[in-house]
Order: sequence, then structure tokens, then C-alpha cells
Amino acid sequence: MPGWHEAVGDLVEAGRLSMVGVIQEQHPDRCKLFMQWKRMNWPILVDSLNLLEVSAVPITVALDEHGIVREVGLGLDDMESFRSGFMETEFEPPDGVEGERTASEWEAGSPPGALAGATESARFASLAIRSGDRTLLDAAIEAYRRATELEPEDGRHPFRLGVALRMRLDSERRQAGDFQSAVNAWKAALDLDPNQYIWRRRIQQYGPRLDKPYPFYDWVPKAREEIAGRGETPHELAVEPGGAEFAQPSEEFARGTTAEEPDARGRIHRDEGEFIALETAAVPAALGEGEAARLHLTLRPIEEKRAHWNNEVEGVEVWLQAPDGYALDNPYRLLPMPQEAVSVETRSAEVEVRRETAAAGESAVTGYALYYVCEDVNGTCLYRRQDFEIALTAR
Repeated sequence: MPGWHEAVGDLVEAGRLSMVGVIQEQHPDRCKLFMQWKRMNWPILVDSLNLLEVSAVPITVALDEHGIVREVGLGLDDMESFRSGFMETEFEPPDGVEGERTASEWEAGSPPGALAGATESARFASLAIRSGDRTLLDAAIEAYRRATELEPEDGRHPFRLGVALRMRLDSERRQAGDFQSAVNAWKAALDLDPNQYIWRRRIQQYGPRLDKPYPFYDWVPKAREEIAGRGETPHELAVEPGGAEFAQPSEEFARGTTAEEPDARGRIHRDEGEFIALETAAVPAALGEGEAARLHLTLRPIEEKRAHWNNEVEGVEVWLQAPDGYALDNPYRLLPMPQEAVSVETRSAEVEVRRETAAAGESAVTGYALYYVCEDVNGTCLYRRQDFEIALTAR
């Protein structure tokens, strides 16, 4: 986008050309920050569901004054012909142009019934997601699941199911397992169409270094710094990029150094999910020999219990143990904590695991988190351990 912004800026300023972008992002506010950073102010449309059904980006499309596509796949190398050809041509209006759609045509309506077909279910889910009404997320997810069951060979359904699940994870309506379910749905879609670039990138965004084409959001800190340096306030992000989204690609698996297990004898009292909600995901969860996954661990104080972190001692410690035939890049993590004495933020850890000699079948990375947590506003502060397993499949 920055290249085209610079190349046709004079045409836009003269009122001869309008620029509109379409992004396939799961989190469109990140694009908003990027646009602010690069000082690009043209409209951006969001197609998180990939309703355009493109398999790769970027694609440049030239539409004439009547909204008719005249050129597809233009590159910056085509700028001379674009200016002398497309820009200098006055196109004739076509016959039978469809009128504008009314707002009512975009309403989601009621969830489809138990006998609804795949097309009806998928259409409802798409409209529900695009409406922006997060109270419809649960119904949209169930509708996409039904479409997937009815048309198991259509990869569009599981991909969009994954998008909806990730949206719910990032909302106040999140449910345990949403992240792993989203990743599994994206993987099912990619298995059906391994040449789909958009679907593959969605998994790689959260996946291991060995499978990354580039760092996805490493530009965010620089963008914020430069925007602030101009005296502007950077656009806020609803969901901050995680470690996997900053990680640089690597051709070699980095084995961790030896660390001392913090509770080897298992003497710390357990939190069975009473104070801290602990969720895990493996991206991907099924590994061939030599392949790696990125393990995600998320810890959230339970709001209903008014639980909060006690930051007066030390941060959250995470210990992991790989099953036979697997290796971890680091079995130990000490998570940073804020300066405040108490806080309620979400904390996360990411570790990479590689399958080396494991036989095919099910196994799991096991581990635990140690933390200081307080119950209620003036309640007792406790030191607790919470155990977890992250399932893996050797294929």
C-alpha cells in the first residue's frame, strides 16, 4: 500500500483517482495504526472472513468511473501504462447496472433452524459477523459449525469458523478453548486447500519461528514511537500483538538452556481455577517429524471472584516438561509484571516445541504456573500453583 500511495498521490490530490484498500486482517485496528504511521488516509474495508475468496495478496484492481473492473493484478512496474491507458480512458457506462443495496439487506436476521442447509447457515453467520454485533457471535459460530458439518469438503466454512472463534476469544464473551478451536479450524481449512495463502498466514501469525515467513507485527513499536514523535497519539489496539506476532523467523530450532525446576516436589497448594483462569493452545497441534509448534499459555484473574495479581513479590513462573520424543526451546519462563502493587491484566507465556523422534499418536506437554494472587479487594493473598496439559499429535 505505501508504494501505491506514493506513486499515485498526485492523481488522488487532483481528484482524478480514489484509493480504497481491502484487508484480510483478523485485527483491523492494526491496519489503522499502520495507516496513521504511513500517513495514508484513504478508506480501508475489512474482509477478515475472506469473502472475496482471494488466495494471495496484494492484488491491485482498477475500477472505472462506473464501478466496473478494468484491470486486475497491476504492479508498480505498470505505472506508465496505468497513467497513459486507464487514467486517460473515458469508459462507457454498461447496461443493466445493479442498484445499490439497502441497509436492511445486510441484517443478519434470526439464527437458522435445525434443518437449515449449509448455504443458509453460512450466510447468516457471515451477516452476523459483519454486523459488528458481538451478541451474535455464539450463534454465528454454531452456524459455521453446521455449514462445516454439511459441506466438509468446503474449506471456506472452517476458515471462517476460526475467524469467528478468534473474535469471540478477543471479546468479553470468550469461552475456554476458543483459541485452540480457532487454530484447529484454520488447520482443517488449510488441509482442504494447502495453496490458500490467506489461511496459511493466519496460522503462521501465531505459530513457531521455523514456519514464519516474516515477523508479522514487529513494526508496531517503531510506528508508535514515530507517531508520538510527530506529536500525535497512536491509535489504540484492542488486542496487543503477542510474542509469536513479533518473533523473527528462524531456520534452526533453538534448544533452551538447563533451568532449575521451581516446584520439583509439588509442594505448592493448587489453584483449581478458583482465582486464575488458565488457557492453553498449540499452533499447530499436530506435528510431523522435525516440525515445531508454538505453545500459548494465557492467565486471567477471574473477575467474578474479584481476584487480582499481587506484584509485591515476584512475577508468574511457568515450568514445562516435554514428552518423550519432543524438545522445548526453554522449559522455564518468568513473566514480567507491572510497577503497581496490584493489577488485573491478562498475562501470557509462549514456548516452542519440536517433534524429534516421537512415534505417531497422542501426547502432551505438561507443566504448571506459580503465582501470587489475592482474593477479593481486601482478601487474603496466596501463593498458588496451577497445573496444565497441552495436547499434541504426532502424525
